Amino acid sequence: MSLKLTVVDQSPVPGKAHPLSPVALSAELAKACDTWGYSRYWVAEHHNSGNFAGPAPEILISHIASITERIRVGSGGVMLPHYSPYKVAEQFRLLETLFPNRIDLGIGRAPGGDGLASHALAFPDSPSHEDNYAQQAMLLKAFLDKSVPSEHPYHDLRVMPDDAPTPEMWMLGSSGGSASLAGHVGMNMALALFIGPEDRPVSIVDEYEAAWREAGHPEEPQSMIAISAVCAETEEQAALIAASQAYWKVMAFRHGIREPLNSPEDALNLKAKLSVSDQAYFDETLASVVHGTVDQCHERLQALATRYRTNELALVTVTYDYEDRLNSYRRLAQLVT
Repeated sequence: MSLKLTVVDQSPVPGKAHPLSPVALSAELAKACDTWGYSRYWVAEHHNSGNFAGPAPEILISHIASITERIRVGSGGVMLPHYSPYKVAEQFRLLETLFPNRIDLGIGRAPGGDGLASHALAFPDSPSHEDNYAQQAMLLKAFLDKSVPSEHPYHDLRVMPDDAPTPEMWMLGSSGGSASLAGHVGMNMALALFIGPEDRPVSIVDEYEAAWREAGHPEEPQSMIAISAVCAETEEQAALIAASQAYWKVMAFRHGIREPLNSPEDALNLKAKLSVSDQAYFDETLASVVHGTVDQCHERLQALATRYRTNELALVTVTYDYEDRLNSYRRLAQLVT
């Protein structure tokens, strides 16, 4: 089974200083991945973060699509609870008009930031409750598909330009709840395996496909998995590079401390000072990252693709040094050439 590779770019702020801004690095990486044969380039949404520099995927998508030629460009994803589904539909219909057959709309329910950012995004109203997400997702798809029910108060709303094609729609999630919703609504599903070291069972894909069939959508369901990956010249180099992100996740996820990325060497030194429990979490996190040489990464990625019954893999690579990130994606591009 040949693999199709996607980049999920969180526009990370590299720990090692670089003359270009993080979003400028995203643009440079996208241009390179366009020439290397990647299928898609997705940008993320984060707010009030010192680690991730992309708060507005719809703007960055437009820029990246304008400087690339072939690769599909999309959101991974728009955090829909912050926004009006009608406005998101307008934005992505316009993007699809400007860049025909090259735009993906991926949505998620996570806030992409802290409570303060959520309040500021909703001001002067209150943040949208997570329980509204399913309704928002269904309305968004209906706007873009021109399938708002006749009895709905928004039936006569037009999403301009209304003669444009519809962008591909994806729902991002890490649980069966999101998978079932994606299948029910009729969106493609991107299953996030990169968030933490916890196992995501294959039954999530089963739930997605079952919900899709039950809803009676005429097309075939489509899914991909999103994975942390670091590829280097040797397995030892890859593990060392990945140590920066592993230590960051220990501090962020277990202690709520979101500090700049440490160098790989500093990350390993700091690991030695952690509690036994935190060191175990570090090791589990590192093991969950697909890392190694090109051949080693290929073997693990192929096994994951087989397990989750997909040939589309989205790769998330966060490194202390941008050059390590660039080289990792360059090496992994050999899997699709």
